[in-house]
Amino acid sequence: MKTPGLILVSPVGDIAEDISEAVVKKVAKVFNTEARIMPLLPDIAFAYDVDRNQYWSTRVLEKLAETAPDHCLKVVAITKKDLFIPILTHVYGEAQLGGKAAIVSLSRLNTGLDAVGMVRFMDRIVKEAVHELGHTFDLHHCEDPLCIMHYCRKISDVDRKLNRFCRYCSIFLSDSIKTLEK
Repeated sequence: MKTPGLILVSPVGDIAEDISEAVVKKVAKVFNTEARIMPLLPDIAFAYDVDRNQYWSTRVLEKLAETAPDHCLKVVAITKKDLFIPILTHVYGEAQLGGKAAIVSLSRLNTGLDAVGMVRFMDRIVKEAVHELGHTFDLHHCEDPLCIMHYCRKISDVDRKLNRFCRYCSIFLSDSIKTLEK
């Protein structure tokens, strides 16, 4: 089923082009839609919390949703900044459940700089971008540890899950897309 609308991948700051391109390619394939790279926020300094030395992702999502062009269906930002929500020490990303905006942080996904580590790093980024976009399509966390919608408490959880939706999440995604077509 084709998703009705454009999904933007929005690098924030100095994000390597190959990262944005890998996310665009996977997003277009998984959600069966057009995906494009379009920077929307030059930085996220407005979301900085001095006490935590981190960036409050929910504030970024609000600004991202306001800034996104009307013609785009969803947008996922990519940042190097370390993100948090008040109840957790950090998050790999966050999304507006059933909304327009999502964000992924590279900060805690890169744990190796050798060639194998870089492949794993790219895989993690793509997984987390698709995961967060899944939330914008109203998908919740999945109990299946291999499903891309599985909640990850640590980096080994991200590595273990597959880069696809389980059978049930695929059905929920399809249902969500059908409601967008109406």
